[in-house]
Amino acid sequence: MNADLDAYLSHLRSERQVSAHTLDGYHRDLLKVRALCEKYGIADWNDLDVRSLRSFVARLHQEGLSSRSLARLLSAVRGLYQYLIREGRCRHDPANGLAAPKGARRLPRALDADRAQQLLDGGVEDDFIARRDQAMLELFYSSGLRLSELVGLDLDGLDLSAGLVRVRGKGNKTRELPVGSKAREAMEEWLPLRAAANPGDRAVFISRQGRRLTPRAVRLRVREAGVRELGQHLHPHMLRHSFASHMLESSQDLRAVQELLGHADISTTQIYTHLDFQHLASVYDQAHPRAKRRGADE
Repeated sequence: MNADLDAYLSHLRSERQVSAHTLDGYHRDLLKVRALCEKYGIADWNDLDVRSLRSFVARLHQEGLSSRSLARLLSAVRGLYQYLIREGRCRHDPANGLAAPKGARRLPRALDADRAQQLLDGGVEDDFIARRDQAMLELFYSSGLRLSELVGLDLDGLDLSAGLVRVRGKGNKTRELPVGSKAREAMEEWLPLRAAANPGDRAVFISRQGRRLTPRAVRLRVREAGVRELGQHLHPHMLRHSFASHMLESSQDLRAVQELLGHADISTTQIYTHLDFQHLASVYDQAHPRAKRRGADE
């Protein structure tokens, strides 16, 4: 097994010319597999079968190796066996069709309603930058826009009299979204300043030079607002997450939130049910007379 492993690593180094970082990662992962083979009496790569490799993956997962790390390990094993099969050293790939265990899905970070209000209710100076940034923040939170949707928004996508905004989302799909009263007010304060800047195109959000804002510029302005008003870093997607979780918490209508967010698959929206459950669990723990966790009074 050692000779085959050394030959494969040499192949990666000299013929594939992978980076030193990648080579080191493959080496460490394959050493883990080899050690388990030796422990269970598997003396040749050709003797490692799907069942044994699946057992090894499960064992490593129980020992705390993350799903991402296990996926990388299986990728290293596939690479090794592709090489060994090509060289005539093995007849099968035990990693073929084998997937790493799914990891816990990370919940998106969101502001609670009070923090969102604190962000948006701070004093706004009557100047170009301040009015523009306030309008962006309000529209992000009011309508749950993606960063790309806000940056790509043109004037003909706005109908403030009807309280609507039309955006083009993923897959080039268009959807209409409501615009809340606070966001309409902020937009009505911003648009005259925008018009006076003689913009070069129909973009709703522009720089002082009249050019459409870039995603990087919007991220920077949102981050600065977060530091100034909340003392924390803030990014546009957090405002979208906040919109979604607050809408679901109030309405309990998952399908409606899916439509508002423009998710093609409701499973993408369902992550917000976990956020909502966290809130409900917190309320339950505080309110139910028999909900105190063991040890709380000890």
